[in-house]
Amino acid sequence: MPSAVRFGVNYTPSVGWFHHWLDFDLDSVRADLDSVAALGLDHIRVFPLWPYFQPNRTLIRERAVADLVRLVDAAAERGLDVNVDGLQGHLSSFDFVPAWTRTWHRRNLFTDPEVVEGQAAYLRTLAHALADRPNFLGMTLGNEVNQFSAGPHPDPDRATSGQIDAWLARLLAACEEGAPGKLHLHAEYDATWYQDDQPFTPAQAARMGAVTAVHSWVFNGTAQRHGRTSVPAEHHAAYLVELSKAWADDPNRPVWLQEVGAPAPLVPPEHAAAFTEATVANALDCPDLWGITWWCSHDVSRDLADFPSLEYGLGLLTNDRRPKDIARALTKAAGEHTYAPAPRTTALVVPAHPSRRSLCAPGGPVYDAFFRLVADGARPTTVLDERAADADHLAARGITEVVTSDQVLPTPPGGTRS
Repeated sequence: MPSAVRFGVNYTPSVGWFHHWLDFDLDSVRADLDSVAALGLDHIRVFPLWPYFQPNRTLIRERAVADLVRLVDAAAERGLDVNVDGLQGHLSSFDFVPAWTRTWHRRNLFTDPEVVEGQAAYLRTLAHALADRPNFLGMTLGNEVNQFSAGPHPDPDRATSGQIDAWLARLLAACEEGAPGKLHLHAEYDATWYQDDQPFTPAQAARMGAVTAVHSWVFNGTAQRHGRTSVPAEHHAAYLVELSKAWADDPNRPVWLQEVGAPAPLVPPEHAAAFTEATVANALDCPDLWGITWWCSHDVSRDLADFPSLEYGLGLLTNDRRPKDIARALTKAAGEHTYAPAPRTTALVVPAHPSRRSLCAPGGPVYDAFFRLVADGARPTTVLDERAADADHLAARGITEVVTSDQVLPTPPGGTRS
């Protein structure tokens, strides 16, 4: 039976960007949320800046928490559900981490017991403050926190995968303590799926938390290598959704496309709507999709300095809250989609061991084979090498054909796969 997929947007305030928490203006927030609700979307993802909310390990600012509650209540008035990211963390090339973890107080974000308990107290406090709000979806631990754990970060907080397991378990438990039964999850950028030395692993992403989150950005080499209208670029989000399923223990685990955007100049503004239409249509062909949350709501003001140039124009709406063509494309998809994708019966084998993740990255043999299959009209998913002969696992997922990357031959021009 057809069902609904959630359509939403990552909320970037039009005035002051995320620094708006310093001078919180509810009227400005309400105007922003009016412009989001007018697009026909049903949820937002919001970002408290961690140092502003918890400037000292034992001080969580009551006024900041109250402002977050006011934002969530304003969203409810406009029919918008809210997911809250706690540990900000990293946003749009800037790091926001409190002084009690850096320089003279340098301590590891993932392994220092006092830091972890401070983080747990903070997440539990935010979750508890919102637990009784019916439009509160739940907590995301933080935005792409894995970028702190390895290169290319200039000053990483190194940890083992086992230590990250413990960190995730502790902080997800803290969210559950604060708001039992809500949709609590963690979310990383695509190095989790592609980078061999990342301590955040695909198994953690696909097995811990209520849903699997994927963040799709074609500036990772996909658009540079293949172009904005290529099969890999237009199907990259769908690829990450299907790649994540190889590691899931639940054959029907929901996957949330929590971030996806149209980054200029790789996707020029005049082509952003077409890119959006294609990306969304292809993601909607993935079973078990929880939702699509576009990055982002409003452009960053040009009055703010030092952002990478692409960050200024990623909004569905301009800085003065006018919808762009890309907004109209997402509105159309949200209003017209019927979600009833058929099972994906062909599975491409991927390596289970995290030290071989780069085979799945842009330019890797698994990545290339997946998109050759797509170009030839197949609708592939993925399966771990250690499960490729497990008849019960394959049957539970509706898989009837298993192929390896070396069995997927390059497609000749104008031809089909043999």
